[in-house]
This record gives sequence, C-alpha cells and structure tokens, in this order.
Amino acid sequence: MSNGRRQKVLDRLSKLESQAELGGGAERIAKIHKAGKNTARERIELLLDSGSFVEMDKLVMHRCTDFGMQVKQVPGDGVVTGYGMVNGRTVFVFAQDFTVFGGSLSGAFAGKICKIMDLALKTGAPVIGLNDSGGARIQEGVVSLAGYAEIFTRNTLASGVVPQISLILGPCAGGAVYSPAITDFVVMAQHTSFMFITGPDVIKTVTHEEVTQEDLGGAMRHASTSGVAHFACDDEKQAIATARELLSYMPQNNLEKAPMVATDDPWDRRDPALATLVPEEANKPYDIKTLIALIVDDGKLLEVHENFARNIVVGFARMDGQAVGIVANQPAVLAGCLDIDASVKAGRFVRFCDAFNIPILTFVDVPGFLPGTKQEYGGIIRHGAKLLYAYAEATVPKLTVITRKAYGGAYDVMGSKHVRADLNFAWPTAEIAVMGPEGAVNIVYRAELAAAANPTEAARNYAEAYRDKFANPFKAAELGYVDEVLRPEDTRPRLIAGLRMLAGKRDHNPRRKHGNIPL
Repeated sequence: MSNGRRQKVLDRLSKLESQAELGGGAERIAKIHKAGKNTARERIELLLDSGSFVEMDKLVMHRCTDFGMQVKQVPGDGVVTGYGMVNGRTVFVFAQDFTVFGGSLSGAFAGKICKIMDLALKTGAPVIGLNDSGGARIQEGVVSLAGYAEIFTRNTLASGVVPQISLILGPCAGGAVYSPAITDFVVMAQHTSFMFITGPDVIKTVTHEEVTQEDLGGAMRHASTSGVAHFACDDEKQAIATARELLSYMPQNNLEKAPMVATDDPWDRRDPALATLVPEEANKPYDIKTLIALIVDDGKLLEVHENFARNIVVGFARMDGQAVGIVANQPAVLAGCLDIDASVKAGRFVRFCDAFNIPILTFVDVPGFLPGTKQEYGGIIRHGAKLLYAYAEATVPKLTVITRKAYGGAYDVMGSKHVRADLNFAWPTAEIAVMGPEGAVNIVYRAELAAAANPTEAARNYAEAYRDKFANPFKAAELGYVDEVLRPEDTRPRLIAGLRMLAGKRDHNPRRKHGNIPL
C-alpha cells in the first residue's frame, strides 16, 4: 500500500472514530450536561480505573433502511461497549448513549451488548450495564424486540456465573427494564433515572390514574416501595462509586472467592459494649446495625436495600479481611418480624452470596412472621418459603448468632442448625421457643386459666414459669441445636475463628437440573 493510500485509510479511520466519540453531536451532549447527567463515555471513565478502557465495536452501525434510517447513521449506534479494570480486576461494560436516537436499542446495538456478555462468560468477569435509553427503536420493529430477548437470555445464563450490576442513569422503560431486573444489583440515581413498564401518559389513558415520572418510577420509589432498586444514590457519581464498592466484595465469578482486604482491626477484638446492647426488657427495641458495626471489620457495612423492608438488614462487610454477607433481623422496625418483603429481600441476598462463595453471617432477633390478613392474602406462606429455601439450599459457610428472640417457624428459617447452618451461637439473652410466653400460656394452660379464681394472676405465674424454661438458650444448647452459648463480647473472635475453620468447607446438593423455588 502506497503512503498516500495508507494516509487516506488512516484519515478515514480517524474521522469515523471522531464521529463515534461525538455520539449524537455537541448540541445533544450539552443538553445531557444541562440535565445534570454525564455522557456514556464520561460514565465509563468514572467507573473504570484510569486509562484501562478498551473499546470494542466502535464503528458498528445499524442496518435499518426503513423510514429514512439509512441516512441517519452514527458509528457505535448508541452504545459504547468494551472492557477495563475496576480496582485492578477485569470487568466488561456497556454504556447506552442517550444522544444517539435517545439511546434506543437496535439489532446492531443489542449485538454489541451480547458480544461483551458472551466474552464475560468465557473469561469469567463481571458485567456492568450503564442504562440510559428510551427503549426499543421503533423503526426496527421486531428486530429490536429480538435484540432485547437475546440480552435477557444472556442475563439469565450469566446469572450465578459472573456478577451483573445495572446502573440506571436515565430513563429505562418497557422491555428495557427486564434486563436490569434479572441482574444481581440495580443502582439508581435520584431525580435523573426512572424505571417503569408503562409511563405516566399510558397509565392515564388506560387506568385514568395521574402520576408523575418520579412518583411512578423514580429511584426512591423503587428503593423503598417496589424493591426493584437496591440503591438510590444522590447522583450519578455516587451511583458509579457504589458499583465500584460493590464489586470489591465480590469474586470475579462463581469459581473464585472475593478478594481479601487487609485490616488493622484485630481479629480477636472483644467489645464490652456488646454485653449491654440488648435491653433486658424483651419488648424493648434496639438497632441491630449498632451490633453489626461493633463486630465487623472497622465497623463498616455496605447495606443493600437499605430503604426496603427495613425490618431486616442485609449487606456486605468484612471479617478478618474476608468478605461476608450479613442478614439480620431489625428489632427497631416491626419488632424484627419477617413479612413478605423481608423474606423476598433476604432470600435473594442469601442466594447471591451462595452463588458467589460469600459466607453468610446471620444475626437473629425475630418474634415470628408478621400476622394479618394482608400478609396471608399476599402469600406470606409462599414468600416466607423463599427465604427458607435459600438458607437450606446454600452450601457456603453459614454462621448464626441468636441475640434475643427466635420464635416459631422464624427460628427455623433464620439460619438454624436444621437448615444446615455450620455454627450456631446464642447469647445468654436468647429466647428460643414456639412462641412468646403470653401466647403460649393461653394455649397450654387454657383449662387451668378457665378454672382459676384469679385468671390474670394465674396467667402471670404460668408465663413466668414458661419464661424461666424457654427465655434462655440452654435447652437448645442441651439438644445441640446451639453449638455454644456465647458471651456477647466474644462474638467477633468466635465468628472469625469459625470462618477460618470453615475456609475449606465442601458441601453439595443432590444432583439435579435445578430446584423449584416457590416463586
């Protein structure tokens, strides 16, 4: 090739690359910035380690010739794809570009995403999706719909094999919402991101309801009401920083373990504040997050689903530098009862930890499942069974600490010895029984109470006797259901010793295609 021809080819390449990097043009980029958003490429720069991004399919263009689309082509076609590093570890990433056709998905667009997802599965690396799209590209019709389904299929096949995180940084509507819904974690930015199947205009036409975008599908709505979003961040930068932090607790894939992180927090630290944290009064609340902070490395918990089903706390922490998943009843909300939302929230988190070799620490203070017709009609039996199923199925190290109440079926569900927990501890304040003293007395001593001269005093006496028998951990310890009655201040060193002992744990479920979780 002559020098002149070579230069001509290089000039053409440079022009196409420049067009791709400019996306929909300077004017549309300015609108994005004015709306308080970043461009697709700016988001990738924030997500990845500096200078690590390697772009793929930069020159791909759509193939649609209907509706005059053949003269509306932009290199890259509305999505930036490639791979790079987060904290020195490889991740694959796609970032939808709202400046190009409103970020709408075409067949070529979908093909770019599918390509990096296939590579992620082959190489065992996480996939991060930066979503900002108006949905399917109408001009392409069924080709666009097929593209979505190709992505959904890969999301499903990658589930439990490599971590998948979706950041919603703009609109995400219609079929576009199902890809994030299949992924492991959904992170939204407040005031600029929205998710819904049908928008406010369609809802008004069909059901005559009037609702704003924010109230229908904003970040806090999904983080607190629907549970679709795991994090509602203040802005895009915080959302992207949250994704980076999330990745630090995860392995690259299901065949690895999460990276260790050095800590100056002594493994054998004993905290005397734990000894008086649980109130003497059985019905007095306390904040389980305070307890968790006193036990885990450096007091740090990355809480997941903080604003949803607040009667249970789930999140990531470290013990002795090792990533662990925390599941804990929250006595400060609904007395720590399990309800539908709490069961689904915790069940899904337990399954994520089990899929990616993250040990599970469970802190139990649960008076039972939340009663009421709303819960029963809503299917608490089926939804509560999801959490039970998740714990019983999990083969990762499982360590449980009963801090106070563990009543009824909720005792079984919350990481009990009977659902294959490896180490079960109880504090001296633990109460393990079928139900609380007052309820039990009304059943067990029904005849005696009916015949008593003073039923109120008799009930009080019977309740006190029941409390003496069951409002302690010693019967469970006698039966081997609790491995040790633990002084609270010894909790951290004992849990870490247990995690070290269980580091090489091997456990397997019966061979099968898959179980049938009660969805």
